[in-house]
Amino acid sequence: MCGIFGVISGQKGSLSGKAIANLLPPLFKLSEKRGREASGLAVCAEGAIQVYKRAGSARAMLKSADYQSFVSRTLLQPALQASSPPETAVIGHSRLVTNGGRGFSENNQPLVTDHCVGIHNGIVVNDQAIKERHGGLDATSDVDSEVIFRLIEANFKTTKSITDAVVNAYQEIEGAASIAFYHDITHTLTLMTNTGSLYVAVNHDAQVLVFASEPSFVQQVLSQCKLTKTLGKFATRKLQPTSGLSIALKSFTLDEISIASSADKPRTSDDGKGTVPALPLQIVDATSPHQMIRRCTRCILPASFPLIEFDDNGVCNQCRDHAPRKLYGKEALQKLADQHRKNNGEPDCIVTLSGGRDSSFGLHYVKNELGLNPIAMTYDWGMVTDLARRNQSRMCARLGVEHIIRSPDISVKRRNIRKNLEAWFRRPDLGAMLPLLTAGDKQFYHYPRQLRKEYDLDLVFFAAGSDLERTVFKTAFCGISKDRHGQILGNFPVIDKFRLVAYFTKQFLLNPRYINTSLFDTLWAFFATYVVKDDFTYLFHYIPWDEDKIMSVLREQYDWEASDDTSSTWRIGDGTAAFYNYVYHTVAGFSEYDTFRSNQIRAGLITRDEALKLVSEENVPRYETMREYASLVGFNLDEALMVINSMPKRF
Repeated sequence: MCGIFGVISGQKGSLSGKAIANLLPPLFKLSEKRGREASGLAVCAEGAIQVYKRAGSARAMLKSADYQSFVSRTLLQPALQASSPPETAVIGHSRLVTNGGRGFSENNQPLVTDHCVGIHNGIVVNDQAIKERHGGLDATSDVDSEVIFRLIEANFKTTKSITDAVVNAYQEIEGAASIAFYHDITHTLTLMTNTGSLYVAVNHDAQVLVFASEPSFVQQVLSQCKLTKTLGKFATRKLQPTSGLSIALKSFTLDEISIASSADKPRTSDDGKGTVPALPLQIVDATSPHQMIRRCTRCILPASFPLIEFDDNGVCNQCRDHAPRKLYGKEALQKLADQHRKNNGEPDCIVTLSGGRDSSFGLHYVKNELGLNPIAMTYDWGMVTDLARRNQSRMCARLGVEHIIRSPDISVKRRNIRKNLEAWFRRPDLGAMLPLLTAGDKQFYHYPRQLRKEYDLDLVFFAAGSDLERTVFKTAFCGISKDRHGQILGNFPVIDKFRLVAYFTKQFLLNPRYINTSLFDTLWAFFATYVVKDDFTYLFHYIPWDEDKIMSVLREQYDWEASDDTSSTWRIGDGTAAFYNYVYHTVAGFSEYDTFRSNQIRAGLITRDEALKLVSEENVPRYETMREYASLVGFNLDEALMVINSMPKRF
């Protein structure tokens, strides 16, 4: 089972933040004997509770720069080194995975709910029944542990007593449960066990308490860190089954809890003078961008954006260099359509259709607004989602449009993706990631060219080209500072094409595993994208891209289907997007959504506050889609997320 531990120093406690920080390595190393698959801690100090966790062993975590930075900003701040430091507490967890993959941060501990930050050793065997009984309890993870803290929160709303709330929760759960948790309203740290797997050492004079899952862990830490020598004798005891302690952090008063006797009087605070105001819960997660990341004062691009520069006013170079594109206009588009229009009922153009938002609207626009008779063409390389296929079917059926699909050997394409992913995991690099994962995709430029010859149709529409969807960071990670292609990849300046070739040649030399059966796909994709002349018609070079209008048309006229696992309608037809956006957001602190919303700010379509709110929802990991992606390609998502979450962060 898991190892849990903690250290508390009251308001008049004798431990500085630095002294507590020095206790953590031995506590983690001892506790990881009980589980080495994920590690984490939560620090309660200076009016905040901050959390750090990551997949992997405690020893690996202790060596990481992220951990050192977290400890520095939570326990090594000047206020905690004073002669009389404020009350401080730390709880830690070393996980043995029983359910819920460790690659997902939400499944690792400490767990965070609305008012509890807690750790659990054991298995709740009736968690699903409890969720059904209580309407789900708003659980956000896959682990059984979360239901304990959700139950405690629900009970506290009615009992107003943290001890009664805990007792009531334990009367409902089945299975082993030894827990420790902060409760931000009562400013308490509570220990509870129904198996006796918690051992506590207390020095009341020094106002210091240490607890752990095994007695030897407590004794070794007291001895190794010379706490008995410096602070005096500690009283050590085992918490008996069905018992616990509720510790008021400010006054260091310890209240006994017993499931056998639940007649505790409702308590409101540790001093009896009313409810203590809730502490702000600041969640600092190693797998997520730090909340205090610096962003442009005009848009929302962060300081971790490649090749970004801020002026004295905090405005980034992307904003300063922004020049709105002048659209060709609807009249020019109508004139182009008239030149290719056939009046005999035969097809007069091709529209590429991925099943995503823009391509679906593009098919509607060409058919109903321009009055053309298009053929829809899809290149299905194995990463087109089932949702996208359903939307393709809807659009073509409602519009009465012939749908032509070109598909290679999908099993080969997926195998190539897997080989590139396995190579990338050996030496992950943000610049190298996307082109290698989508090498099989970029041949979609080839098939419209082929189809136009077969049907003798010159006019090919791509429902693309909007400056709002510019994602310049993908080439900026390769060292290309300017966006000079006008949303047409074939229009990259020759010097930039050479830079791309040089960058990827270097990656291949540094990581020869990229030289595999996917190499032909990669080279062909580069040729089809950047070398062959691009003479397609890009719809949004002519008309403005209007999200509200597009979604209104698709939903009202076609019952177009969005994804259940994201609030965004962008990229939902692409099985790869959820994965690579997770990588960008985890490692660099932003994703495609941040660039999209920043472009909207520059265009005057939304405010900066609106953009921040939108990306907070859009950047929520799409775990279900990633699971489906991993299943299709054939790699272990949990192991992949461990690699990603362990990568050095750019923020």
